Amino acid sequence: MSTERRTPLDRRRVADTALRLLNEAGLDGLTLRAIAKELDVKAPALYWHFKDKQALLDEMATEMYRRMVAGTRIDPSGTWQDGLRTVSGGLRAALLGYRDGAKVYSGSRFTGIDHAPEQEAYLHVMTEAGFTLAQAAQAGITTNAYTIGFVIEQQGVEPLPGQRREGYDVAERARVLADFPLSAAAGREIFTDYDRRFEEGLELVIAGIGARYEIA
Repeated sequence: MSTERRTPLDRRRVADTALRLLNEAGLDGLTLRAIAKELDVKAPALYWHFKDKQALLDEMATEMYRRMVAGTRIDPSGTWQDGLRTVSGGLRAALLGYRDGAKVYSGSRFTGIDHAPEQEAYLHVMTEAGFTLAQAAQAGITTNAYTIGFVIEQQGVEPLPGQRREGYDVAERARVLADFPLSAAAGREIFTDYDRRFEEGLELVIAGIGARYEIA
């Protein structure tokens, strides 16, 4: 009889395994059965930790956030604009690390208060810059929605870095739209150079926030 002790099963270990499998199967192919097989347990064992798939997605999103914060923190002495750039850029980088990462993160809720210290730091920077708490919250919601939406669209074209779905060849698109020259030419702007376009779009959002609330 083997005396090898198996690593105890806990929520974080299950979420970590699910995130690894996400890159192989995508969100639609990620099942509790597949996760249980990878962990070498029976599927019902997972229900001790997660009542359903959404509960698991919540934990996966929380783990994504933990990993993001570990390498990206707001500078309390920085500008409010830099605070938004840090949060948005860090979130995008974290979501791009997983196939369908933005879809997993979108609509999920955090399973603890891991987010509270960084949220407090963000709100402190914003209110110190002159925003009301309501304005600071709205600015955060807006940039967060922009970031998640951008990554969802990007991953719809490029599920993982270096991969590109069939049907998004820019030259072929231009050929099909030859009678619509502006639309044909726009394809290169829409479906390439995602890093540059994300940063440009984020600057538009930040400029709009400053103009709307009249804060430089």
